[in-house]
Amino acid sequence: MKPTTHVQTAPEDRVPFGHKVAYGSGAFVNNLLGAASGGMMIVLNLGFGMDPAKVGIILGLVPRLTDAFTDPVMGYISDNARTRWGRRRPFIFVGVFVAALLFALLWQMPSGKSETFYYAWFLGFSILFYMGYTLWVTPWVALGYELTPDYHERTRVMGTQNFIGQLAFVASPWFLWIMNSGTFFRNADGEPDQVAGAAGLAIVIAVVTVCLGVLPAIFLRERGQDPAAQEAAAAARPVGFAATVREFVRGFSITMKSGPFLKLCLAAFLVFNGFILISAFASYVIIYYVCAGDQELGAYYVGWAGTVGAVCTFGVVVLVTWLATRIGKRHAFFLAIGLSIVGYGLKWFCYSPTNPWLVLVPAPLMAFGLGGLFTLIPSMIADVVDYDELETHQRREGMYGSIFWWTVKLGLSAAIAGGGLLLNKTGFDVELGSAQTDRAITMLRLFDAGIPMLTSAVAIWAVARFPITEQKARDVREELERRRGRSGEGGVDAVVE
Repeated sequence: MKPTTHVQTAPEDRVPFGHKVAYGSGAFVNNLLGAASGGMMIVLNLGFGMDPAKVGIILGLVPRLTDAFTDPVMGYISDNARTRWGRRRPFIFVGVFVAALLFALLWQMPSGKSETFYYAWFLGFSILFYMGYTLWVTPWVALGYELTPDYHERTRVMGTQNFIGQLAFVASPWFLWIMNSGTFFRNADGEPDQVAGAAGLAIVIAVVTVCLGVLPAIFLRERGQDPAAQEAAAAARPVGFAATVREFVRGFSITMKSGPFLKLCLAAFLVFNGFILISAFASYVIIYYVCAGDQELGAYYVGWAGTVGAVCTFGVVVLVTWLATRIGKRHAFFLAIGLSIVGYGLKWFCYSPTNPWLVLVPAPLMAFGLGGLFTLIPSMIADVVDYDELETHQRREGMYGSIFWWTVKLGLSAAIAGGGLLLNKTGFDVELGSAQTDRAITMLRLFDAGIPMLTSAVAIWAVARFPITEQKARDVREELERRRGRSGEGGVDAVVE
């Protein structure tokens, strides 16, 4: 694919690098809380003796039911708030303190209580934490969509935040060791204790959350709408609870009927959750096929494969960001997801008992999947917001962002549950150890390689029908600028880069 003729980013549309880093600090916090929320759950089973089925309900069902209500509501509130500090920044500032405090309290469970007590404690504080988390994360996501109106600068912003966000996944694999080792946290008797480790680690994560999560509110500025648009929005704002509910339902309905937006949601759902659905399968294949049931040796190769993939993701984000400014977001998506499909396919050949180190070969290509997805899709959603404003005369960054990420989180919960069901379908039996049946091994390998290949291919099909090209985005912006009386601003002269 050749470089395309496109609009050069005007100086006033560029986001300073420091501001990109400030926004990216929010991505680090977002990923850190997500990784900690899942990775520390093992303490509920091993440290408190809770039933794994109940832990699964807490991890999967309850938070998503809470998010289904709070995410869109917070998106609507943020879109329609009018304060002297903006629509997003006050919620980001307050929300990060609320989320951090509740996360720390979530893990400060007293010892010597019943399983029912621990279940009630964690369930109650989980609901409160996710509500506080929504108060922060929804306006933070929306703020990113409006930092710049430029087609390519949006990709650079999202590439930077994705790069910084990936750093959280370098730290999170060490959480279990931190909780267990006693190096940093011990119980009242001075002994290493997983429960005490979780309580101490949660406080550290809460402090990091506040220190980094507050930076977008302090250093970033929202691109304000023109005075005429603000006056029109204020005049059209509903009065009374019933009118507000009707306006919320109307905005939610418009968002859910947006064809371009739904295509992006579908693509993200398929790529991300196709990966999550079989994320544990690679470990089973490496342990029971590549390493003939040797768990210690298999864990060694699993660790190296994961490390290589994580490191390569940083390079993928940089490359995909650059490619998108040269060949367009859709073509960059096709290339990135296409390479990830090749990587998944290589698992069938490279996960080999004769040469275990070949498990490292697919990792760099598979990194293009999530690395490309969370760089390009958020940038494309920002284009959808412009398209929606042209049609409805309203901006709904918060509503679009909240529904998109709720879709991703809903799929994550479904994938966690579905992965267990798929594992049972393979015929895998832990009691057999290294003596698994040939059918079980074959099915594990087929699911591990085939499912993400299939879901990623369908995602490419969905994005191929995404209608907002660079030229379309340019036309939309020019019309919006004319409507605001600012035609000719913002780098609308086409050049070849």
